[in-house]
Amino acid sequence: MKTSILVQNIKCGGCAKTILNKLSEMDSISEITINIEENKVSFNPNTELDILLVKETLKSLGYPSFTDTNNITSKAKSLVSCALGKFTN
Repeated sequence: MKTSILVQNIKCGGCAKTILNKLSEMDSISEITINIEENKVSFNPNTELDILLVKETLKSLGYPSFTDTNNITSKAKSLVSCALGKFTN
């Protein structure tokens, strides 16, 4: 079942690369796609718990869902995550 989460702070391919790399480490989800223009992260979870884990992972990277608060800390984390995504292989 494909699930999508609308997230804040996705600005570029660096952001998308960081998100994809981090979520790819999770064995319990598959078919991860990031749509920068729509601020959407989509994936196939194995269980409902996986959806919550993805939301928490995204938030920890600085990409909270639109239902979460987007404070200065989240924005700073997303800038760091973006930069890492741009400079990693």
